[in-house]
Amino acid sequence: MRKALISLRKKTSRQVVANDLGISRQMLGAIERGDRTPSLDLANRIAKYYGVPIEDIFFNDIDTKRVCSTHKQPT
Repeated sequence: MRKALISLRKKTSRQVVANDLGISRQMLGAIERGDRTPSLDLANRIAKYYGVPIEDIFFNDIDTKRVCSTHKQPT
């Protein structure tokens, strides 16, 4: 999960993503590190934000390059 989330975030700051998701920068950092597990609602919002299936981020060992190549930054 950690590599997938960090790769999806790319050069966007943690603060920008957290603001867009309505959570704190610290919470996003804890989720990215694997210290916290998001609620199903938050996991779904994160997946929608990045435009990838929730399973690719939170439930599978994924090929990060595959996910990131299909990711579209929100506008």
